[in-house]
Amino acid sequence: MDSCSSATGKVLASELPKDGNRKCTVLYPASAKASGEIEEGLSSRGFEVTRLNTYTTLIGQVPVNDVDEMVFKQALSAPVVAVASPSAVRAWVNLLSESERWGNAVACIGETTALAAKRSGLRNVYYPTNPGLEG
Repeated sequence: MDSCSSATGKVLASELPKDGNRKCTVLYPASAKASGEIEEGLSSRGFEVTRLNTYTTLIGQVPVNDVDEMVFKQALSAPVVAVASPSAVRAWVNLLSESERWGNAVACIGETTALAAKRSGLRNVYYPTNPGLEG
């Protein structure tokens, strides 16, 4: 892939690199109100997608406090969690108990989100110097 054509969910779902025919698992933390476009697009390409509704947007952002236990356990075991906003970082951290000491990788959409992740105490935080899919 030479470059990302556009920074949208639809493009992310269509252009996210896949490692051949190997099983590729994606943890997708999202707003409870977010469309299924990313999840459906990735699933149609053969990705195994676990969606984790971590917050909802009503007036401002309201964290989701009740997450299915089995889905949450799957999320905790994911090698990488991808986040696209500081609020998604805060929602993820709020779901973690202090005893869990979750230390897996965090892939951030950009520097602002990465700074929020680091300030929240997450380790192994990665972000592109040039935001976009290629980064």
